[in-house]
Amino acid sequence: MTRVRSRWARPRTGGPASAPADADPPSARITPAELDDCLRACAVHSGKLVGSLDSRRIALAEKLRELLAAWASQSQAAPSAPTGGLLRRGVKAASGSGTGSISNDLLDAMLGVGNKAVDAGYDDELNLALLLSDTILTQRKNSRAGWRLRGRLLEAMGRPAAAADAFDRYLGLTQDDGYGVSARVTGIRTALDRRAKLLALLQRTAPQAARFTDGAATDAWAEGLAAHAAGDWEAAQPRLVGALLAMDRAEAAEPDFQEALGHYLDLCTRGPARPTPELTEAIGLYAEARRVRMRGPVVDPLFEGVQWISLGEFRNLVAGKSICLIANSARVGESAMGGEIDSYDLVMRFNSYRIDPVHTGKRTSLHVSIHKHAFNWDKPVDIRLITGGSSSDWKYSMRNKLVPGAQKYIGDESLRWPVRNIGGWTSEQLSGIPTSGFNLLWLLDFLDVSPTLDLIGFDFYESGAYRVPEAMKLPITHVHEYSSEKAWVMERAQSVSGMRTSLR
Repeated sequence: MTRVRSRWARPRTGGPASAPADADPPSARITPAELDDCLRACAVHSGKLVGSLDSRRIALAEKLRELLAAWASQSQAAPSAPTGGLLRRGVKAASGSGTGSISNDLLDAMLGVGNKAVDAGYDDELNLALLLSDTILTQRKNSRAGWRLRGRLLEAMGRPAAAADAFDRYLGLTQDDGYGVSARVTGIRTALDRRAKLLALLQRTAPQAARFTDGAATDAWAEGLAAHAAGDWEAAQPRLVGALLAMDRAEAAEPDFQEALGHYLDLCTRGPARPTPELTEAIGLYAEARRVRMRGPVVDPLFEGVQWISLGEFRNLVAGKSICLIANSARVGESAMGGEIDSYDLVMRFNSYRIDPVHTGKRTSLHVSIHKHAFNWDKPVDIRLITGGSSSDWKYSMRNKLVPGAQKYIGDESLRWPVRNIGGWTSEQLSGIPTSGFNLLWLLDFLDVSPTLDLIGFDFYESGAYRVPEAMKLPITHVHEYSSEKAWVMERAQSVSGMRTSLR
């Protein structure tokens, strides 16, 4: 078995609160990597996951199988491919697209593995994602998805500043921030600013700390804890602050630094003495930095006066109106129905919808989107409904991705997950995750206040997808029960004529 050398400077595990790390951080710069070396490492890692019961590693194993199958298929199709085994085939034998050494299909498979490895979050998986990231950006230095993967990886590695730089590269290569990356970068940099102010404050309150920043952070930290345990805070404080400053200077992993910082502030609050103004300010800066990283900053908490609407208020807005729901299907993109679509009172679209006035119409009255993406959230509409199964994840996305001034009305949590929360549908009734389209259609059918309710181009992706360019690479996911949703629609259809299915 091929042994894959670890490229981590140190293990990410351990007790940072008791022993801050001194080792240099992993490099944020791209390390040139060859495709065949990367795929060997993927093959080796795939073998290590056999029999794993961890759901994240199971998902990663499936992506690894897809990657290796794509590599084998591509290698066999290449005329120059040698007859040796999978792991002995050369890079150029699989050039495929002629762009670098990675074809589009192979690139997509590698990105799938890299993102699942980051999701898993274990040391070995992050190590694999680092190699994949290096390989992708060695071969395609302007890969948008490659830089987004790099940003996610660096965040998982505890390197927020480097992650923000990688995300900036991604944003510079795309025109549609469908993943809410800009808000994420703002959160990272705001938190880093608060951290810098906090460290400056600690250094002012413990001026002797500078004496303890040149040596090992672990030594200063251990000495500080020992002095605190002996009741000598005057000796403990400069050593502990010096250790924190040394960690910051050495760019210690963010989780390790935050744990040590939290431990220090906890020690400061112990004892009978009342908190000083400096300590109160320090705790406030720490809390703000943590809050901003977890939920993101909100420049305009009222989102330019948007009106949050409940189920009843939504009913009043759609009552008596003729409604059409426009699918994101390839049939719509060549329908020439733009004029007819715009003639309805309310035109409703979904997720990453694409506008071509001749075929799709140009009006959008209501936009429904799953909370995980942010495609078209900046497009002005009267009503925006954001769906999601998890209340906490939904709230996080609303706080970070909603664009002030882009909507007059926004659905509140009563409209978050209509099929499940209002209809009470269980997994027995619909085993898959209900699509955004089905959530809205079910809600409109349930309210039953619209004289006309038409679906345009709904073939449940049999003709393929028609989306904004940034979203075209997203797979037509299999977590939805398209067949069940289609059966529900056809049971209630009053008429079906060409592109139009009428429920009223």
